[in-house]
Amino acid sequence: MTEARHASGGPRSAWTRLSDHLDENSEGYGPLRGTLGAGRIGMIWLAANLVVTTLLTGTLFVPGVSWPTALGMIVLGTLIGGAVLVLVGNMGTRTGLATMSLTKGSFGLRGSYLPVAANVVILMGWSWVQAMLAGVTVNFLVAQATGFSNPVLFSVLCQALVVALAVLGHEGIARVEPWLAVVILGIMAWVFTVAFTSYPVADFAALPLDPGAGWSSIAVLDVVIATAISWTVLSAEFNRLARRQSAGMIGSGTGYVLSTVTAMSLGATAIAYVVLDGGEAVGFDPTVLVAAFGAPLAVVVFLSVMATNTMVVYGMVSSVVNLTPSRKLRFLPTALVLGAVSILGSTWLGLLDQFTSFLVLIGSLFIPVFAIMLVDYYLVKRGAYAADILRGRGGRYWYRGGVNSAAVVVWVVGAASSLVLTYVLPSSVGGTIPTFVVSAALYLGWALTTRKVVAGRPVQRHLADTPAGAGAGDAVRFSASGEPEETADAPR
Repeated sequence: MTEARHASGGPRSAWTRLSDHLDENSEGYGPLRGTLGAGRIGMIWLAANLVVTTLLTGTLFVPGVSWPTALGMIVLGTLIGGAVLVLVGNMGTRTGLATMSLTKGSFGLRGSYLPVAANVVILMGWSWVQAMLAGVTVNFLVAQATGFSNPVLFSVLCQALVVALAVLGHEGIARVEPWLAVVILGIMAWVFTVAFTSYPVADFAALPLDPGAGWSSIAVLDVVIATAISWTVLSAEFNRLARRQSAGMIGSGTGYVLSTVTAMSLGATAIAYVVLDGGEAVGFDPTVLVAAFGAPLAVVVFLSVMATNTMVVYGMVSSVVNLTPSRKLRFLPTALVLGAVSILGSTWLGLLDQFTSFLVLIGSLFIPVFAIMLVDYYLVKRGAYAADILRGRGGRYWYRGGVNSAAVVVWVVGAASSLVLTYVLPSSVGGTIPTFVVSAALYLGWALTTRKVVAGRPVQRHLADTPAGAGAGDAVRFSASGEPEETADAPR
């Protein structure tokens, strides 16, 4: 076989071949035409959210609130947050664009850099947390077997493996992740079986409360909704792979709700079991659960981190590489730089003690973003973004200097409101729901006052069918089933 060569005629190095391959196959650049049905989309979401962070989030709630209350708030919060996730994901199905690319419609072609930067920071934090959890778990098993203990070392090694998989093996991880989900579900079922055969359900319900834990039902609801918001940053990435709207909405709604309720409820049940068995309720510590349930739960922790964290790191790199249509950044060097930062950050084990604050920060930053996006797309733009959103500058999403200052102002006000309602003036209805309502109302009020609401019924063309720079003059209307209909002229 002839050896690959440069344009100059010389042989191409392994670095060049890998770099070119990653650039050519970098997901997230431009619109994609989906081909998957509801079942496959559901499995993607099921696999993605059967992760140790979701499980351990459930351990935070009990016995701060009763076990039945925790389960009720988990279900309610998942349904509320999941509605936002599904609606943002549907924007991806209709346009073919990733979540952060869609922010250009409301924030402007340059204004979208702000939520993209926030997203990279949040994804970096997620990668650190998951690497630490895997490292702490591996360290616990090694320490039991050999007496050697160095959680920082194992956290670094786990994250280094994740970075390598993100660069070299993310496609393979994506293919096997649904099968890993089956294994994880099996082990979760075993943990539930152990818990409920050891103690009756009535004992879990009667577990004494710990007022000193500082939890209330509304605080639990806020954290559960914030968990959904943290996953919404990837909703359009996943749902644009759906071939029709119904497949994306049913698949993502079912998969996300089932996985979150299962994982969080397992966490709440497992920590209640630890207390009933005479142990101490230490939230967000995988070693407590591994000590109670043994190596099978450690397998869940490790496999879920390897699968999910690989896709988190890959998505973080893609967000940076695909920031602008010019694609000036190459994937491989960007991945190595961000990977190095993620490995260094995995040494900061103190972040695990601040996980609740981390979730609050995610909610504060992104609840206003998604409120603005949903109002802009479904109410202001009437469910249609034109191909101008693919441009580097100019067009209808340029606003003023590439930034929609109204969206930025509403974002700042919404984020500040969330922090005030959480830390300064705690609300009896929590911080997440009021923040969403305030942000949505302010943005819609601006659009109505300035007459930005589009008249008539614009049509949405899937942007994979639209050449960059084109207008919305020839577009395809989506039918109720999500199938594209005949070509039509969009109202101006």
